[in-house]
Amino acid sequence: MGHDHSHSHGITATGRHRKRLIAVLGITLSVVLIQVVGALVSGSLALLADAGHMLSDAAGVFIALLAAWIAARPASDARTYGYQRAEVLAALANALVLIVISVVIFTEAIRRLGSAPEVHTDVMLFAAVLGAVANLVSLLILRGAQKESLNVRGAYLEVLGDLLGSFAVIVAAIVIMVTGYQAADTIASILIALMILPRAWHLLRDVVDVLLEATPKGVDVQMIREHILAVDGVVSVHDIHIWTITSGVPVFSAHVVVEDAALGARGADRVLDKLVACLGSHFDTEHCTFQLEPATHAEHEAHQHA
Repeated sequence: MGHDHSHSHGITATGRHRKRLIAVLGITLSVVLIQVVGALVSGSLALLADAGHMLSDAAGVFIALLAAWIAARPASDARTYGYQRAEVLAALANALVLIVISVVIFTEAIRRLGSAPEVHTDVMLFAAVLGAVANLVSLLILRGAQKESLNVRGAYLEVLGDLLGSFAVIVAAIVIMVTGYQAADTIASILIALMILPRAWHLLRDVVDVLLEATPKGVDVQMIREHILAVDGVVSVHDIHIWTITSGVPVFSAHVVVEDAALGARGADRVLDKLVACLGSHFDTEHCTFQLEPATHAEHEAHQHA
């Protein structure tokens, strides 16, 4: 006997914040254009690196918006969860792009270490300050939504890295203006590349956890097992599976062995209601599936899972 508490597939976490992402996309693309022009005029590799990072951010936000639109498509017999996992694949693409960008920046910076060209610091400083202000505004726009979606979180972390990158460019410009030390621009480029990698790694790790259907962070499986066993009539529980379809859509399923006497006409409904209430209070999900099994049937079950 099975029970699925809910089959609703509403708008995804990323989809709820599309307006925020659109605003950030517009801001980011505007600053990228200004920084590219500024980098070409000033000769600053650090500024060009920051522009490249922001361009990757813009691409990531665009992919997230596209994925949110795809994920909102209804489920079908062929795809029973719809296209919600598309958001996770978009986050994977974002992480890989960040890694590629950081490697390219680092390689070019190392190539220029021995022969740093002259940099026009006035243009470099103006473009870097403008980028910092734009990134700060984007951070404020995304701050309230970044805990709900991997894609929004990825965009938030990328913008945060851009802000730090802009600060690095500003410091490099000031150092060159005051001391004439042209290598400061190249050093700032290396720092930007090194700042990108850890964020890309964390995002990639979270995406891999979802794709491998790992237990969501913060979920105590043993605690859930104990609460299920505390429900009247429950003898044991096995085949517990907890995973994530996409950001904000956790899923739970389990086989619950129940006393035969508790599986009467109304008894099964009462047990299911208690199980759903238990999971609702300890594991926030609309996708709870329970298979109720009479205790006398337990000997036919192959206990292959947790």
